[in-house]
Amino acid sequence: MGDIVIEHSGTPHYEALNLQNVTTSENDDDLVQSFSGGYLPEDSTHEEKSTCTEALDRGYLEYGCSHYRRRCRIIAPCCNEMFDCRHCHNEYKNNINVDQKLRHEIPRHKVERVICSLCDTEQEVQQVCINCGVCMGRYFCETCKLFDDDISKRQYHCNGCGICRIGGMENFFHCPKCRCCYSVLLRNSHPCVEGAMHHDCPVCFEYLFESINDVTVMPCGHTIHKNCLKEMQEHYQYACPLCSKSVCDMSKVWEKFDMEIAATPMPEPYQDKKVWILCNDCGITSEVQFHFVAQKCPCCKSYNTRQIRGR
Repeated sequence: MGDIVIEHSGTPHYEALNLQNVTTSENDDDLVQSFSGGYLPEDSTHEEKSTCTEALDRGYLEYGCSHYRRRCRIIAPCCNEMFDCRHCHNEYKNNINVDQKLRHEIPRHKVERVICSLCDTEQEVQQVCINCGVCMGRYFCETCKLFDDDISKRQYHCNGCGICRIGGMENFFHCPKCRCCYSVLLRNSHPCVEGAMHHDCPVCFEYLFESINDVTVMPCGHTIHKNCLKEMQEHYQYACPLCSKSVCDMSKVWEKFDMEIAATPMPEPYQDKKVWILCNDCGITSEVQFHFVAQKCPCCKSYNTRQIRGR
């Protein structure tokens, strides 16, 4: 099974989205119609629409931070300080130089005030500045209080997850048991694990559900950062850190084990020694011939086994 990456917006049940809370537009005419429909008459001239478009697009992709291109900053409800985005807040407030008792993360859904980057007007969370009329983010989610001018990420809001994702909603579905979004490639084949992404990465211990780094699903159904899994494999670790099942096709490796064992006969006192093993891959318990190198599961032919008792 190959790696299936879950892309996160940083903000990986395909339910009907609440489109009243999400506005995205890739077309200037759509943008004008969305924001000015209540102000411009239907028979507005091309010049009037063009003027409105210019007002909305001022500063497009010129403002923001390393996390988002956007034309506003947020007022953190937890500490009443101004930041470019919630990630900037979390990085600053969880810095090693900050007193541990004062470290905290922003409650993203409780953000109520933003400041326009062009005119510095403080206002309630909304997509268009009440003062200068600029669009503060071409993608805007009222639920997540998320603004982003870079709509090439193909953001969408998942009601099941309760947060915004990236990658295009047609490419993902929400699994109610795993309680997260997966690639549609896994719709009928992924092993369900209760709350699959609602835990820390087993390698770096970052909370996966809100991680901004790519997450991958292992064949056992457990999730892990893609880079952490790659690092594991670079150190010749090919078993899930949570359940010990193999994370990739190991058949070629098992063939080499067969050759190694065939070339290494056991000493006389051990030739009749039997042990009980548990296979980490198929879960079967078996009594097998003991060998110093490894014990092979007679059911699935895997050497990913552990000795549970001897004879």
